[in-house]
Amino acid sequence: MCPTQPTRFDLGGCSITLINGGALKLDGGAMFGIIPRPLWSRDTPADEKNRIRLACNCLLVEWQGESARRAIIESGHGAKYGEKEREIYGIDPSTWLLPSLTAMQVDPDGITDVVLTHLHFDHAGGITQSRDGQIVPTFPNAKVHVQKQEFDDARANFGIMKVTYREENFTPIDEIDAWVLHEGETTPLPGIRLRPSPGHTRGHQSVLIEGTDRTAIFVGDVMPTRHHVGLPYNMSYDLYPLDNVETKRKLLTDAAEHDWMVVIDHEPDEPVMRVVEDRGRMSLVR
Repeated sequence: MCPTQPTRFDLGGCSITLINGGALKLDGGAMFGIIPRPLWSRDTPADEKNRIRLACNCLLVEWQGESARRAIIESGHGAKYGEKEREIYGIDPSTWLLPSLTAMQVDPDGITDVVLTHLHFDHAGGITQSRDGQIVPTFPNAKVHVQKQEFDDARANFGIMKVTYREENFTPIDEIDAWVLHEGETTPLPGIRLRPSPGHTRGHQSVLIEGTDRTAIFVGDVMPTRHHVGLPYNMSYDLYPLDNVETKRKLLTDAAEHDWMVVIDHEPDEPVMRVVEDRGRMSLVR
């Protein structure tokens, strides 16, 4: 999980702060696909239900100077779950993005933009909340940025996991007309570049945060934990595994060449790392 004291990085002209968007547990075999359990379980031990622990890491992006913008990258799983789902996924509904921001004295009304890699429940669940018996936007003044392909697929429930796209995360955003749909690589905000990274879903995107001194890339589910750095280490949840392999190859190559900070969405222990290449082999270092 993210540390109790949020970790902040100055990129030059803007900063990113790692925020705890919650935690969950998913089946280890599903998380590692074709990789045999004796291999993945050495570094990622499973519980008695074969689940491994995962974080939902989010970022707060703040610009220096007079800019009033404050952006959130990813929103975690949120808190809208019944007892059965809490048990299945190991979710604590008291620990999610909004309480983490409150602890940092960040007003959700002051968030101007939310950027999501894709719209599965463990990434988009935090953009809405239950309040006074209604489901409402968590960030009522924010625009929500996703790829149009992802938005269309989410609303059509396109995929193999039929419970991961949830209308309760979408309809309140419809009602305030807050969606901003992108097609391909775009720069919707100063210093934030959206990079299509298909494989996990057709409309998945990664997010580059470009300062004057450093660049960070939030990789989403291209590489959900640091133990997925190997090209064959993909999830059974990926709709297009071969596409994800190629996406990961390009992303890691660029990250190594340009010395990007890599922010890893579901990594519970070392969510911010760097990529180094040695004779064609990619590895992660602090």
